[in-house]
Amino acid sequence: QVQLVESGGGLVQGGGSLRLSCAASGRSFSTNVMAWFRQAPGKEREFVARIRWSGGNTHYADSVKGRFTISRDNAKNTVYLQMNSLKPEDTAVYFCAATSSSSYTFDYWGQGTQVTVSL
Repeated sequence: QVQLVESGGGLVQGGGSLRLSCAASGRSFSTNVMAWFRQAPGKEREFVARIRWSGGNTHYADSVKGRFTISRDNAKNTVYLQMNSLKPEDTAVYFCAATSSSSYTFDYWGQGTQVTVSL
């Protein structure tokens, strides 16, 4: 099993920044891709960004490209999401996810951390 614990959420004004962290433990060595998703009230969960442990290849949703940066620290088994130029529409619960498969089907999920962006 893999355990994922997110932290770093909070309330920020529009235009501000936050950095989320996701610490992986357990059989985290079996995973190869980490990702962030988010879910706003009344909306479906949506993909935000992903990164490979090996090589660090990244991919972003168009809505966050140029504003968010995903990174990882392999030694700490931790993935980060640096969020800049935040907008009220970024308000959501942000979830960390991991997969050990070759497809992007995520098997493991964190409990989520709330990000609220005010006007």
